[in-house]
Amino acid sequence: MVKFWKFVRSFRQLELHRLILMLMVFSLVSMCLLAYYVTNSPKIKEALPLAISDCNNQHRVSQPPRHHTPLLDSSRTDPMVLIFAESIYSQLIQEIVTILESSRFKYRTEIAPGKGDVPTLTDKGRGRFALIVYENILKYVNLDAWNRELLDKYCVEYGVGIIGFFKANENSLLSAQLKGFPLYLHSNLGLKDYHINPNAPLLYVTRANQVEQGPLPGDDWTVFQSNHSTYEPVLLASTKSAEYIPHLSTHKALHATVIQDLGLHDGIQRVFFGNTLNFWLHKLIFVDAIAYLTGKRLCLSLDRYLLVDIDDIFVGKEGTRMKVLDVKALLLSQNKLRTLVPNFTFNLGFSGKFYHTGASQEDAGDDMLLKHRNEFWWFPHMWSHMQPHLFHNETVLADQMKLNNQFALDHGIPTNMGYAVAPHHSGVYPVHTQLYKAWKSIWGIKVTSTEEYPHLKPARYRRGFIHNGIRVLPRQTCGLFTHTIFYNEYPGGSKELDKSIQGGELFLTVLLNPISIFMTHLSNYGNDRLGLYTFESLVKFVQCWTNLKLQTLPPVELAAKYFELFPEEKDPLWQNPCDDRRHKDIWSKEKTCDRLPKFLIIGPQKTGTTALHFFLSLHPGIMSNFPSPVTYEEIQFFNGANYHKGIDWYMEFFPIPSNVSTDLTFEKSANYFESEVVPKRAAALLPRAKIIAILINPAERAYSWYQHQRAHQLPAALNFTFHQVISASPDAPREVRLLQSRCLLPGWYATHIERWLAHYQPSQLLIVNGLQLRNNPVAVMESVQKFLGVTLHLNYTQALIDESFCYEMASIIDLG
Repeated sequence: MVKFWKFVRSFRQLELHRLILMLMVFSLVSMCLLAYYVTNSPKIKEALPLAISDCNNQHRVSQPPRHHTPLLDSSRTDPMVLIFAESIYSQLIQEIVTILESSRFKYRTEIAPGKGDVPTLTDKGRGRFALIVYENILKYVNLDAWNRELLDKYCVEYGVGIIGFFKANENSLLSAQLKGFPLYLHSNLGLKDYHINPNAPLLYVTRANQVEQGPLPGDDWTVFQSNHSTYEPVLLASTKSAEYIPHLSTHKALHATVIQDLGLHDGIQRVFFGNTLNFWLHKLIFVDAIAYLTGKRLCLSLDRYLLVDIDDIFVGKEGTRMKVLDVKALLLSQNKLRTLVPNFTFNLGFSGKFYHTGASQEDAGDDMLLKHRNEFWWFPHMWSHMQPHLFHNETVLADQMKLNNQFALDHGIPTNMGYAVAPHHSGVYPVHTQLYKAWKSIWGIKVTSTEEYPHLKPARYRRGFIHNGIRVLPRQTCGLFTHTIFYNEYPGGSKELDKSIQGGELFLTVLLNPISIFMTHLSNYGNDRLGLYTFESLVKFVQCWTNLKLQTLPPVELAAKYFELFPEEKDPLWQNPCDDRRHKDIWSKEKTCDRLPKFLIIGPQKTGTTALHFFLSLHPGIMSNFPSPVTYEEIQFFNGANYHKGIDWYMEFFPIPSNVSTDLTFEKSANYFESEVVPKRAAALLPRAKIIAILINPAERAYSWYQHQRAHQLPAALNFTFHQVISASPDAPREVRLLQSRCLLPGWYATHIERWLAHYQPSQLLIVNGLQLRNNPVAVMESVQKFLGVTLHLNYTQALIDESFCYEMASIIDLG
């Protein structure tokens, strides 16, 4: 019996162990199944975010109308802003500069003088600056008497206004009178509920029908108080609590945080800010202040052109693509936006290879897009979404485009927009010549866009250019990328997206750019449809707070408008692709920056450049460019039509160095010296290059050029003496005046050297005495080798003995 109960007990223990083991196995299997379900099942969608509501006008504040003054007449000044900074690295200065550069306004920054002199304000009876900005207005009011009188006199005489900022700190007095002004400052306040005074004269872009409700960030605000009629409030707010400022009236009253001085006190118009530009509304008012105080000379029009590209239609992994309901929402949103933005149309970029490569519901979404294809604009990517710079053969590249073109024909996609975008901006910039040729031959492309010219960041520097007849427009990002799909998972939180829309980066992009092409992706219009949320909210916010007139144009018309506004951007400025990591990644691996020259001989003509070119060619470690069939030993790339052929064309003139670290390549183009555009162009492409100029007596150079032209049978040189040519009046025949210019202009040495030194360091420039080159070439070549830092030193004494005849001929030919 005892043995029986022992057996039963052991059996129960065994069963218990098995039960525990089974429970553990069951738990593990359940967890695996749950993990699989969570990972692979469709995401449970939360409610889609709703665009911001329409404007609310019920809180509009009406100030009694006051005396308004006419716009300042600053026409006797150059359109330049003078900034007095305490530190060029401060956040406020960076924000001021960002606005000026984004608006393409010229500026000059000076460290605000304490007791030192202000910079020269006039030149030949004309003012050098149309506006003055003080980072700290106390630097202005505390100027010594001499400089204050000088600056104020300049402002009155030339109609120049002043913008000043006051940023309170822990040492600021709670209440004080601004020295020399009937104006009191009350500082270190907490404020709320920002109002715009609709009667403020400076309002232009800003629309005074909204109230920014809620507390303003920080407790370091300053408000202005005055009974003088010269002051007009611009922005007003109430205090958070009356206890903060017992010296003012009840906290329910509105106090001016930005105030406009109409100039009735001393004849100078000013705008004072009681804080920095951290708060978005201050940036908007700052833009208006610039426009008002410069008589709208530094001012963009109210027209804003928007184009929203949706890249990668049909491209995207399962779960990120558009479904039927998403396409319907896209159409509905487009119709809504058209009521606010005339002609608004989404612009869809397609790669046909990926059509019907999603889940069944997403494939239905593809079909829905094609069903409504005539409701949208369309533009091509590459058929397989490959990067064009990877195709070195133009024919292969064109074949890829033909596949996409055939897909468009098969599905009735309209392709007459004359616009295309390359995947990842590859081949657009840096220029891949094969892409431009294939685009024109297959699609008839006239316009493209990129975010890479001249560089991705900072975005405010993005510009347009024209290459090979195709107009390239700057493209902007809007904070939406392929991975930004869900509102609540937006990087940094959904508030970051809303902040960008409501006065932040996206809003400022529209504010400061007359034309904005926004890049979005297919995935931004599925799932939470962040693309629709973003642009509906942006358009409403812009129209609530500004007087900007939003509209959309097709790409070809948009490009025409862009270069009408910015004709100076038609000519590109080629950069070195190897100086930008992103550019190097989208540049053909068959190309190398090692082919670019290490130094330039820039001229001027008839000073000995051909002789120097010959001497350098004797050096085994120095290689010149291959000759041109048109301009012989000179490429003449940077100063003429050849520049527009691009750097691929330029690099073909240079050999690939056998030893990159020791071999030096160079080119000599003697008309680079006096060109106004060459120094900037050369420094952009060859920032580390060394520059060699040869100078002789400018009178001898002028006469040598005259004799050179006589030898070439130029009628003006044959029919007029040298004296007649250089002393010719403005009424002389045109051909005589042209010859006079070519004789005299290159001899303005100081002017041309100063221009080169604006783009190159003095240590990069060597000036060779042409007379010494003729009389003592060995000594000159010693100094040239030292300047170039060649590792292999050539004994020119022996070299010139061996080549004495050639040297003599070269000297005669070049020096005339």
